[in-house]
Amino acid sequence: MNLERELRIAGVMVVLGIAGGLLEGVAKPLRRGTGHSKGTLVASPGAGTLWGWLGGFRALAADLLWLKMHARWEVRDRAAVEALIGFTSGVDPRPLYFWLNGARIVAYDFPAWRIEAEGGYRAVTAERQCAIDAEQAKRAIVRIAEARKAHPQSAELWVEQANIELNRLKDAGAAAESYRRAALQPGAPYYAARLHGELLRRLGRKAEAYAWLRACHPALPREEEAAGWELVLGRIRELERELAIPRADVYQPRHE
Repeated sequence: MNLERELRIAGVMVVLGIAGGLLEGVAKPLRRGTGHSKGTLVASPGAGTLWGWLGGFRALAADLLWLKMHARWEVRDRAAVEALIGFTSGVDPRPLYFWLNGARIVAYDFPAWRIEAEGGYRAVTAERQCAIDAEQAKRAIVRIAEARKAHPQSAELWVEQANIELNRLKDAGAAAESYRRAALQPGAPYYAARLHGELLRRLGRKAEAYAWLRACHPALPREEEAAGWELVLGRIRELERELAIPRADVYQPRHE
């Protein structure tokens, strides 16, 4: 190992030692069930200066913090895991990986840990389970909103929010809106627009679903399987029958 790399790692380890002190200050109120019961975790007021000092070490420091988080995840230390998730993205907000996977841990893993800590799924009432699921889902969505400050045009963040709203909050209306907003972002996956239309249909908003899918369909490349050209056309035809409206002409845009 050359001297430059040794000095870099040594510098990062010093920073992580300082971060550990900050982490403990954040984790203590969580263990008591107070302090950070709502919203996302943020570092102390002096942390911004600390992260700025890292400069080019940010990526390495964030990776090491994430590894530290994973070690605490394995032993289900929820307070430390949540604090480290926040610190990792605070150190380096550029990777979507940290934001997305942090939100997933908060929304999916934490409810299971909390329910097991309260006696398990057989002992905890369905109402209590739903309340825990909802609380953690909302915390995850707040975290995703924070991520948008660094990634304002990310389709992935809107898709993740939609998935949480649909699967954890059971809120199809909110999920439909989030899939719509995902579909409007640059480079959005084709399925985001399809899911928006499908949820509108499930919600009984069939005229809206039809208008949306008709507007989307001409832009879909027929030769690309992931675009779902035939699938969307099938939905359009079903909605025409359900709404008792004439079949629309289907066309493909001309290739220049």
